[in-house]
Amino acid sequence: MVMNPVASTLAAYAGRRVFVTGHTGFKGAWLAMLLARLDARVSGYALAPNTTPSLFEAARVAPALVRHTVGDIRDAAALARAMQDAQPEIVFHLAAQPLVRASYRDPADTWSTNVMGTVNLLDAVRACPSVRAVIVVTTDKCYDNKEWLWGYRETDPLGGHDPYSASKAGTELVAASYRKSFLAERGVLLATARAGNVIGGGDWSEDRLIPDAARAAAAGRTLEIRSPQATRPWQHVLEALHGYLLLGTRLLAGDTALATAFNFGPDARDNLPVASVLAGLQQHWPALQWAHCPPPGAAPHEARNLYLDSAQARTVLGWQSRWTLDEALAATAHWYRTVQLDPAHARDITEQQIEQFCA
Repeated sequence: MVMNPVASTLAAYAGRRVFVTGHTGFKGAWLAMLLARLDARVSGYALAPNTTPSLFEAARVAPALVRHTVGDIRDAAALARAMQDAQPEIVFHLAAQPLVRASYRDPADTWSTNVMGTVNLLDAVRACPSVRAVIVVTTDKCYDNKEWLWGYRETDPLGGHDPYSASKAGTELVAASYRKSFLAERGVLLATARAGNVIGGGDWSEDRLIPDAARAAAAGRTLEIRSPQATRPWQHVLEALHGYLLLGTRLLAGDTALATAFNFGPDARDNLPVASVLAGLQQHWPALQWAHCPPPGAAPHEARNLYLDSAQARTVLGWQSRWTLDEALAATAHWYRTVQLDPAHARDITEQQIEQFCA
C-alpha cells in the first residue's frame, strides 16, 4: 500500500498510547479522529461537550477512543487516575476555557481552568512514569500584543490584555517552570504550541467568526460583525494539528532541543482582515450575508492586529501549510453545508476531509 505524505511522516503514532485532554472540544475532536486515522491508541479526558450540536457527538468520536473519560482538569485526583489508567507515552493538553469574551464574563473560571488545570495536568505527568513527551497547546494570543504589523516570534515577551490571553501566557510560564524544575531531569520532553485562528467544520462555539457565520446562514439572517478590519492568522484546524503531531514525533524520538515553544501560523498571505475572510467564505457559501454593526456603547478590548512568525516550525520541523486559505474556507463551507442538509453525514465528511488533507 502506498502511504500518503502526512501519514508517512506521522507513522510513529501507530500503536502509541496517546492521552488527549479537551478531546470533546472542536480542535480536540479533530485531533482524536486524526490520531485514530494514524492507528494510535487514544484516551481522552474532558468535560462533556459544551455546545449543541458538538463535533464530538455529531461525528461519533467516542467509538474511536480506547478510553473516554468525562472530567474537569481542575479535579486533580480524577485527572491523575485517568492518566494512570491510560499509561500514555505522549500527552496533548488541549483542555481550556478558549473564548476571549467568556473570559471577561468569568475571569476566575478562565484562570483556574487554564492555569491550575495545566498545573494539575503536569503533576499527573510527574506521577505517570510511562509519559515521555508532552505538548501543551496555548494560543497566538499569549504574546504581549503591540499591534505590530510583523509576526511574533517564540522569543518575544508574553502578555495579554484580556483574561483569556493573559491566562494562556500564564500557562506558558507554568509549562516552562515544570519543564525546568521537574520534567527535564526525568527525561520527559515538554513543548508548547501556539497556533493561529483555526477554522473548520464542527465548531459551534459562541463569539467565533465561522460558527457565527454558519448559524446566520442556516437561519437566513445577516451576520453582524463588530470589527471587520481586525487581522488574524487564519488556518484550517488540520494545519495546526499536523504541526502538533510533527512536533510530537520529534519529542518521542528524544530530540531534547525541541522541548521549547513553537508557533504554528499560516503563510503571510493568509493573515487577513475579517472582511476578507468573509468575502472568501461567501464564494463557497452564497447564502452567507454580513454587515458591519459596531456594538452599542463600550465593548471589551480585542486586539486589531495579530500575526505569527512560524519560521522555526518550518525550518526545524519541516512543517508548512498544506492548504491555502481559500482551500480551507472551501472545506469549511462544504462541511457545514453538508451537515446542515443531513447531520448524519458529520463523521463521513470529517473523515473525508482528513483523507483529503493527508493526500
